[in-house]
Amino acid sequence: MDDRQTLVSGSDVRSKLSLELERRARPRDRVGQEAFRRVILRIPRVDPLHWLAAQSSTDRFYWSGRSETDAVAGIGRVVAVEGESSVDYLSMRRDVGDILDRAPAGVRLFGGVRFGKRTTPDSDWEAFPSYRLVLPRFELRTLDDSSLLICNIHADESALGTALQSEIDALSVPADSLPGLPQTLSRRDEPEHRDWVRDIEWALEAFSSTTLAKVVLARKARFEFDANLDPFALMVQLLGATPNCYHFLFSHGDGTFLGASPERLFRQDGRRIQSEAIAGTGARGITDGDDDALGNELLHSEKDQREHEYVRQSVKEALTDLTRMLHVDTTATDMKLAVGRHLLSRVEGVLKPGVDAFDLLRSLHPTPAVGGYPYQEAIDVIEHLEPFDRGWYAGPVGWIGRDSAEFAVGIRSGRIVRNRLDLFSGAGIVCGSDPELEWHEVEQKIGDFLRVLSP
Repeated sequence: MDDRQTLVSGSDVRSKLSLELERRARPRDRVGQEAFRRVILRIPRVDPLHWLAAQSSTDRFYWSGRSETDAVAGIGRVVAVEGESSVDYLSMRRDVGDILDRAPAGVRLFGGVRFGKRTTPDSDWEAFPSYRLVLPRFELRTLDDSSLLICNIHADESALGTALQSEIDALSVPADSLPGLPQTLSRRDEPEHRDWVRDIEWALEAFSSTTLAKVVLARKARFEFDANLDPFALMVQLLGATPNCYHFLFSHGDGTFLGASPERLFRQDGRRIQSEAIAGTGARGITDGDDDALGNELLHSEKDQREHEYVRQSVKEALTDLTRMLHVDTTATDMKLAVGRHLLSRVEGVLKPGVDAFDLLRSLHPTPAVGGYPYQEAIDVIEHLEPFDRGWYAGPVGWIGRDSAEFAVGIRSGRIVRNRLDLFSGAGIVCGSDPELEWHEVEQKIGDFLRVLSP
């Protein structure tokens, strides 16, 4: 059950929320079997990241698609669906479905899933379990000329209690400004350059002696600063530097995972499904002429086209049995980013009856764009060679509703813990890869963060 209100001024927000929640306690408001309800207030337009920065909750998130017009910020939690060991899509479907089946239209859970099946995460990833999808207590959604402040509640919370009232009272007005970014003290890469070259040479030998055709190897760059790094200030800078990307930030406990990803895993709208194959990387040019030449070079690169084809075929295979109609681009196009470019093939289809977002997650993740090909051989190599736990890096991040969902691939991302930032990025290794060029490709991919941190 929704209640959409007329514009409420900033000073009246807390009192108006309290009044609406008190009204929900009346017996005539208890309708149907809904276990969750929401109060929606329209308020003057608020910047979602400034609003997040002003809140004290240990659960905060930000999500926007390729267009910032669908930006959502959230704090607190009404309920969280979590998995502490391996990723279990059956349990996830059951628990999320139980919530959405008894929730009003428009309710979404936000969160992410680990990259791999590793059951014991590194201590650095303790705040981010195998999967975590949250129905937030408060959401802020941006409109053209205003914002929507949404309060989600359990049906049995309709009688305004002390705990809920304290959460309302704790809502703060947005910060006028955010802190500056601190100075970098040190950087350490894992693996270091020498070990990176060794690992790629190992993979190149494996291509000739095994069925392995592609493996994506990642690198972690750890930065330490002279003060704690504010994740919201960093995300504000990333938004400006990385247009046409998915932007995400999940802060839980003392850890924050954030990034600007160019890669969609899938979007579901009812029975319609959209996905992408993104693989093959090139540089942008300084002049228009240089840029056109570099784009043409990528489009005609045999190595990059071969790497791209592994991803395109894998996405097609993953979706064929789940769809009754599927169209996959047969020719890759040039996807231009602020820095760098990729080969892109679009995928669209119509899902078979009974297929849902959890089937899509299980079938599509991980694509060869972040894992490799064939799947199991590539995962075995990653677990053997990479000296760190990927955690949520390269895993699905996004949201899920009753008949819709959207997940990006959590690449071009980092993890913040107080004054430390770990940046993650990877490169697809195939026969013909050059270790030095792949090292520079990974450096280019974390360049969005580096430019923001060192303006």
